[in-house]
Amino acid sequence: MTEQRTIILEELQCCSHHPAADEIYLRVKERLPRISLATVYRNLELMSARGMISKLEYGSSQSRFDPNPVAHSHFRCLRCGSVEDLPFVIEAPALSGGEPWVKSRKILTGRVEYQGFCPDCRDQA
Repeated sequence: MTEQRTIILEELQCCSHHPAADEIYLRVKERLPRISLATVYRNLELMSARGMISKLEYGSSQSRFDPNPVAHSHFRCLRCGSVEDLPFVIEAPALSGGEPWVKSRKILTGRVEYQGFCPDCRDQA
């Protein structure tokens, strides 16, 4: 793994939340002053494609990145956009392969996510 990729991954792993690429870029730039935002984006996309990290996409808002590629549940604040892991395990119901609805589709991924307001935003919502 390249030095740039190693540092990007280290900075992502240091975050207690799931940051967007621009936040990761600002953290990495402190250690690698000559790195560009495009380089950070490319490396995050590559690590996501290789299954090293997870990319959480939210339509028109910025994607967020999770250092944990194993399936797990999240909470997303509808006001500030923060995303965090749930501190406990919630099992998603299994989809029966024999169901016509399931058979008529090619399901690639799935995720369990709760939405609401984080402690900082709860009283202003």
